[in-house]
Amino acid sequence: MEFATADLWDEYATSLTYLDPIFRSFGKKTKFAGQIVTLKLHEDNTLVREILGEDGKGKVLVVDGGGSLRCALVGDNLAQKAIDNQWEGILVYGCIRDSALINSMDVGIKALNTCPIQSIKRGVGLTNEIVRFASGVFKPDAYIYADEDGISISDKWLLS
Repeated sequence: MEFATADLWDEYATSLTYLDPIFRSFGKKTKFAGQIVTLKLHEDNTLVREILGEDGKGKVLVVDGGGSLRCALVGDNLAQKAIDNQWEGILVYGCIRDSALINSMDVGIKALNTCPIQSIKRGVGLTNEIVRFASGVFKPDAYIYADEDGISISDKWLLS
């Protein structure tokens, strides 16, 4: 997938929202784009595992973890699940773990930071709800574009 968020911004600025530049990049995929699938949860990655087990072709999982830095919501096993089920990428408003392994994998993940601590497993959270963080509003079925320069969201697919 060839695109640059800077070029998208130059052409479609009135159609895009730029996210605050607070995310770090993980994995070998430096850019990803796709239709948004949202999760809202707190320090519990059970639903992340469930959703990444589904077909992700053309989709990006957006995980609103409330910005918690106290545990990881994605690790190497879930990154592999994303690869196996063809997810375009993952955006985590929270932490990941196993970053050294993830950085050797063909996956694109943006997250706030790393944390070695596992999440709890209660199965609590919301799927496909509108979530808000980093100056962005993430609507299920809208689109996200991420690369080395930043992350933008749009209500329409802007790539040909």
